[in-house]
Amino acid sequence: MSKARKSVEWPTLVLLIFCYVVWALATTWAAAWFLPLGIALAIGAGALHSSLSHEVMHGHPFGNSWASEATVFPALTMFIPYLRFRDTHLAHHNNEILTDPYDDPESNYMDPAVWGRMAVWHQMILRFNNTLFGRMLIGPLVSQVGFMGADLRAILGGDRAVLMGWLWHIPSVSLVIWWYVSIATMPLWAGVLSAYFALSILKIRTFLEHRANNNARARTVIIADRGPLAMIFLNNNLHAVHHMHPGMAWYDLPNAFAKDRARYLDCNGGYYFASYAQIFRRYFFRAKDPVPHPLWRKR
Repeated sequence: MSKARKSVEWPTLVLLIFCYVVWALATTWAAAWFLPLGIALAIGAGALHSSLSHEVMHGHPFGNSWASEATVFPALTMFIPYLRFRDTHLAHHNNEILTDPYDDPESNYMDPAVWGRMAVWHQMILRFNNTLFGRMLIGPLVSQVGFMGADLRAILGGDRAVLMGWLWHIPSVSLVIWWYVSIATMPLWAGVLSAYFALSILKIRTFLEHRANNNARARTVIIADRGPLAMIFLNNNLHAVHHMHPGMAWYDLPNAFAKDRARYLDCNGGYYFASYAQIFRRYFFRAKDPVPHPLWRKR
């Protein structure tokens, strides 16, 4: 299944250029003509930039990691330091810990004992966050508060890698702020709003990527969508395929799934949705999972 890595992956590089052009036009010409249009385009470009950052951390589009990471240096979504995104995401790719409330950095489940000690108002927020509507509306804020709190504790505990991740974020987000202040016609508040809702779009993808299951291979979803969201997510909706072949480029994922569909669905226990439209109909106002991990056993 694996292919020899090309020295330059042109589809990814061209898409990176397209992303920056759209974002630049969104924050200048489009915003000057009609601000809501500029915001909408900036949201799409920001979400695509995050997906491209995900490609970069898996070794694309260049063979040299420094060259690849330079292509996503500007922090278009403002809130997430690339190095922290990279380190937590690569840790998440240990399939044996998927959904673990402690060891999986991207888990949306909690230890039932911790959940039981929470205040009622806090539980209500997290229950709302477990609907697709809630995940899109408050999910970026809920995630950011938890993420920054954990990183602050790590920094105070002497974790230099976490500290460096945030220090490197300063110039990358400063470049974006400089653009808004000095060049863009879009006001900075609209840029911040665009960045927030770009993360909201990404929450659609991560909403049900993983489920609690005793079989580690059956924890990862396949969503056979081929519409605009799949393009923004760079086919990462075929998430089980990505987890089985994390180094595979985004443009190879659909063919890989099509050629061996039965095997992938057998491996992931049939955790499958036909489209994002199906997910919206089923879970927009209803939770797919409980917040406390349903299969969690005390350590």
